Amino acid sequence: MIRLENILSPERSLVNVQGGSKKRVLEQIAKVIAQDLPDLDAQAIFESLFAREKLGSTGFGNGIAIPHCRMAGCKSPMSALLRLDTPIDFDAIDGEPVDLLFVLLVPEAATDEHLELLRQIASMLDRDDVREKLRQAPTNQSLYQVVVDVQQNGQ
Repeated sequence: MIRLENILSPERSLVNVQGGSKKRVLEQIAKVIAQDLPDLDAQAIFESLFAREKLGSTGFGNGIAIPHCRMAGCKSPMSALLRLDTPIDFDAIDGEPVDLLFVLLVPEAATDEHLELLRQIASMLDRDDVREKLRQAPTNQSLYQVVVDVQQNGQ
């Protein structure tokens, strides 16, 4: 089973990201991920994430969104974690603005794997203590470390 800390990296764990709008945040996410996926273009990543949002918001409630998509050219699952400096409207199911975004890109054919990773992310972010630690993390490295610690201590 793939573990979240293996598809996330400190370089893709960012604190105090400027939000603005859902579209701007998705564009920023695409640029961050594209730096680690030279075969994929940031614009293509953005368009896939944005197309998925049009099907229904990935705003999960409690200030969390889990933007995700399948990508042709993505060879293995990849994740990014962003904490915004100011919460933004993300059309979340509870109507609350979002400040934590856990992003997931998976290969086009990854179905069970994709669902299992989404389940891991959702179950981790469903915990008040984890959300609080993510919101308090002062640096990119410490944001990443929260995920590693939660994974290693079991869900």
